[in-house]
Amino acid sequence: MDAQTLRAQAFKALHERDGAFVIPNPWDAGSAKMLASLGFEALATTSAGYAFSQGRHDGGLSLDETLANVRAIVAATDLPVAVDLENGFADDPAECAQSILRAAEAGAVGGSIEDATGRADAPIYCFEHAVARIEAAVAAARRLPFPFTLTARAENFLHGNPDLDDTIRRLKAFAEAGADVLYAPGLRSAEDVLAVVRAVAPKPVNVLMSGGLKLTVEQLSEMGVKRISVGSALALAALGEFYRAAEEIKTSGTFSFTSRSMPYAQANQLFKG
Repeated sequence: MDAQTLRAQAFKALHERDGAFVIPNPWDAGSAKMLASLGFEALATTSAGYAFSQGRHDGGLSLDETLANVRAIVAATDLPVAVDLENGFADDPAECAQSILRAAEAGAVGGSIEDATGRADAPIYCFEHAVARIEAAVAAARRLPFPFTLTARAENFLHGNPDLDDTIRRLKAFAEAGADVLYAPGLRSAEDVLAVVRAVAPKPVNVLMSGGLKLTVEQLSEMGVKRISVGSALALAALGEFYRAAEEIKTSGTFSFTSRSMPYAQANQLFKG
């Protein structure tokens, strides 16, 4: 059995065991190695985090650029890696499905497709088209020789439309279309999370812990959440510390930030592994 199949099976098993697990979001190979060293069991890429590291805005990278980063992250650790495929980098369901196949070729064992268009004038695909895109993505995933875990995302809450009923309607349709995991980033309360979990049960639910939602792993697990991600939060934490350190140098002429830095020897040893 090849390494990718073993990773795919391990990733699938994480979604089938009791309790919730955290799938943190590295933005490059180095951050992936750091997360692996801490004992996390799987990783998921962050489109925003990687874009920021390349001096670009979220949504400003191509599929080719995204998959190059996936290959680097897959090569950096032995962990299962799922890829943030945004909207599949295409409107057309067939092209969206092709993105799933290309992600698998890059070494990913899972990936997410969202119903956001990337267009300000019409940010969310209409219901029927959104479902058709997930159906095509599922069909592509099922053609792979290993269990590719497909996550379907309903993006209303991130695009100014906190309509829980429509979000749940979409998630339920995505589940019926065959998606393995359901995900509505931007949920605002424990009540929202519970409503989603109950609506799509027994399918696993991913919850984004970033921004305003303040719940613990234990609380989310008790609510029936299976997977917990952090999106761009770790990348923003790193960028925030970098910016504050550089700002201190520029504005104060001091270097107190070095007392908070990871020791050189620790970092160097970590990246030798």
